[in-house]
Amino acid sequence: MNKMRKLNIAIIGLGNIGSYLFKYLNENKKILTEKNNCLPVVKFVSAKNKNKKRKIKITKNQWLNNYLDATKHKDVDLIIELIGGAEGPAKKLVFNALKNRKNVVTANKALIAKYGDRLAKIAEKNKVNLEFEASVCGGVPIIRSLKEGLIANKISKIYGIFNGTSNYILSSMDKEDKNFDEVLTKAQKLGFAETNPAADLNGDDVSSKLKILSSLCFNSFLNNNIYVEGIKQIDKTDIDNANKLGYKIKLLGFAELLDNKIYQRVHPTLIKTNSYVASIDGVLNAVIVDGRPVGQSIIQGEGAGAAATTSALISDISSIMRGNIKFPFSLSDKERKKLKFQNLDKRLFSAYLRFEVEDKPGILSNITNIFSRNRVSIKRLVQNPHKNKKSSSIIIITHKSEDRFLQKTLKEVDRKNYVKHKSKLIRIDE
Repeated sequence: MNKMRKLNIAIIGLGNIGSYLFKYLNENKKILTEKNNCLPVVKFVSAKNKNKKRKIKITKNQWLNNYLDATKHKDVDLIIELIGGAEGPAKKLVFNALKNRKNVVTANKALIAKYGDRLAKIAEKNKVNLEFEASVCGGVPIIRSLKEGLIANKISKIYGIFNGTSNYILSSMDKEDKNFDEVLTKAQKLGFAETNPAADLNGDDVSSKLKILSSLCFNSFLNNNIYVEGIKQIDKTDIDNANKLGYKIKLLGFAELLDNKIYQRVHPTLIKTNSYVASIDGVLNAVIVDGRPVGQSIIQGEGAGAAATTSALISDISSIMRGNIKFPFSLSDKERKKLKFQNLDKRLFSAYLRFEVEDKPGILSNITNIFSRNRVSIKRLVQNPHKNKKSSSIIIITHKSEDRFLQKTLKEVDRKNYVKHKSKLIRIDE
């Protein structure tokens, strides 16, 4: 009888996700062994605070006082990095682990987005795995889909809702009579938003995920040339205006290949109310892939949380248990491409613009003249006077124009002394 193969695992980081994973691996050892013909053994664990009360039973022999000892220990086959952050201990752990020929599984999108190319090269050289399914959209298996399920397809575009916090805020503002700050406070109380939610709100979280997805879709190296805009400027008035015009507002990430050039962008977007993405509310994520020959593929699910992240981590662990050795970004370092990444200046968009101005004769004419001078054609215009405030809200939907002309128009109007508040521009996806 053949001796059962074992995979000795070190879990570094025991927050909500690390603790949940530890418990899951111990409680589901039998079924994982049966499915993968390999026994997963949590050999070691380590975390910043040894004395923190945790709802898991850690033996004395499992605890590592120095987390880096896992990278050198002969009884460790796989290191699971759940520290977080692109720098500091997480960076040191993963680089050392791969250099010492240890397989690595991580949920760290910031680390992969910044150092993924360098880490992939080390993993390839040492014939070990670097897996990061959990780094993008938690329970949505998009990375494995791109690496395996959609491998036969030439992908032209990937986009969607990649951040549950921002989606919860925008959809709650839509459904409830509450402003941005009220909804954010509620999200923090429910655990949907961090105490410091800056990365979620300013688009950085989506940006990191998009860099990873773009690299996988287009077989390219990671690239920082990405337009990023968050949702903090969106208020209830914009949400209500969008509804009246037949749109919903979502924070979307886009990576698309046009004329052999890649455009990467993250920004609030108006989408038709009857579109699929418009129906994705709460903390759900959704990823849409356009490719040939498959056409359009859609994957949705929980984007974050201990259970969803553990599901993604187990997928990567199971792959390693089966003995698979794969390139982290599907292709070898020599086969990946340095593609040209473009800014948005000459990209065509329709847009929603909102101006809060003094309610005086001649102002509307002045604004439309600015649009005309900047070659921006108006598709629809709505003027809503605020009688009590002696001001007026002017909402304009444009025909498709180059982004640089839209931006120039906005800035030019904002310089006028009749403008009472900073104006808004939200791109439309049609």
